[in-house]
Amino acid sequence: MQLDPVFLARLQFAITIGFHYLFPPLTIGLGLQMVIMEGLYLRTKDRHYEAMARFWTKIFAIIFAVGVASGIVMEFQFGTNWATYSRYVGDIFGSALAAEGIFAFFLESGFLAVLVFGWERVSPAMHFFSTILVSLGSMFSAIWIIVANSWQQTPAGYHIVGEGLLRRAEVTDFWAVVLNPSTVDRLTHTLIGAFILGGFFVMSVSAYYLLKGRHQEFAQRSFRIALPFATVFSILALASGHSNARMVARQQPSKLAALEGHFKTTTSGAPLHLFGVPDTQEQRVKYGVAIPGLLSWLTYGDSTKPVTALDDPNIVPGGLQAGERVQDYWPPVSAVFQVYHAMVALGLLFIVLTLFACLQWLRRRLFQMRWLLWVFVFAVAGPMLANQLGWAAAELGRQPWIVWGLLRTKDAASKAVSGAEVLTSIILFSAIYLMLLLVWLSVLDHKIRTGPEEPHELAAQAAQRGWLATAAQRAAPSGPSMTEARDDAK
Repeated sequence: MQLDPVFLARLQFAITIGFHYLFPPLTIGLGLQMVIMEGLYLRTKDRHYEAMARFWTKIFAIIFAVGVASGIVMEFQFGTNWATYSRYVGDIFGSALAAEGIFAFFLESGFLAVLVFGWERVSPAMHFFSTILVSLGSMFSAIWIIVANSWQQTPAGYHIVGEGLLRRAEVTDFWAVVLNPSTVDRLTHTLIGAFILGGFFVMSVSAYYLLKGRHQEFAQRSFRIALPFATVFSILALASGHSNARMVARQQPSKLAALEGHFKTTTSGAPLHLFGVPDTQEQRVKYGVAIPGLLSWLTYGDSTKPVTALDDPNIVPGGLQAGERVQDYWPPVSAVFQVYHAMVALGLLFIVLTLFACLQWLRRRLFQMRWLLWVFVFAVAGPMLANQLGWAAAELGRQPWIVWGLLRTKDAASKAVSGAEVLTSIILFSAIYLMLLLVWLSVLDHKIRTGPEEPHELAAQAAQRGWLATAAQRAAPSGPSMTEARDDAK
């Protein structure tokens, strides 16, 4: 059996990026909440908030460590499986990755040491400052990765040099690369998705404690911070998703058409499919429900305006060449349609769930509704899946291009790597990632079961440190130093 090295290289990258992307959204979403919790402790001096800040910092460090380990390995594939791609975009992609390392990773990892080990070694203000910088570092990391990926979706600020296999893109305007047409929309939506996940993660652990009758005050306060946090960002995701879709309609019309199963050009408004099964042979969506004109209204604000469909030759950047069909440039429509609609459905579910929980909070019934708390224990899987589906929709919808309009995926893979070699590395890395996942889950489970320190324990520790500091001060000689005394004796 002939193994397709391009398909296997894509599969390996999907596995490794999917595993890695479990962790960055958690650190981004958790980091901002840690800033809120520690800020409340500094303002109120309430030991409950200190316990919260300390506990979630430990959880953050565990997530960060595995995220770093999985991310470093993932990047080696650019040189092994995607050598042609790396040569083509190295000048642009490399500069963004270098900026991510310099301005984000070292900022985040450097101040993480202060955050984790500096509770008794630096002042409260300095520790809070380190918490802020760690949170910002996680976001800066996302910024540069989104810049690199968005350039592939909507290239800008470059020119092409070289011929044949030596062709490559070079930067002509760095800020045009950074602020390419899709960066802001994609970055906003990605960060919001991470904040939703962080909020649901805190609520999941808090709900678990409430159901088990442990750390009640800690759990209730954590839940009260995370619930409005997740609610606000769940609503904002709807707005940012709408803006993102309008950008896609302008920049990548074939992707929007695939996301919505819009096969045929019409002279009137395009319908919006709520669900269904796209059939690429018959070029229609089966077993679905569609709202007439809604796609046109959401895209252009006019329900009668036509939307570019998959049968339009203009969806091909640069136009069709001799012997080509427009279908040759279609993304995998069925997969794109389903993952996109699943993501949207989950997003709407988050809004309904968080608003319902807020209503119960106002009625003072939230923490008595055990069934709802059980829902929140497992609901964290929803935002985690939604983040994965969002990236899948964006990347699958870009096909067959790896760099939109410039380089096709089938032309970007390494020429010297065989399918058997890629398959072997997939098996080995999958085994390593599985073991890493099990270790992470085991350590995380241990930390959660151990739980946070109690406020009275933190107060006792602070009192002991104060007593030791006072005793050390009193034990220090108040007269002349020993050196001065010897000098006087001489």
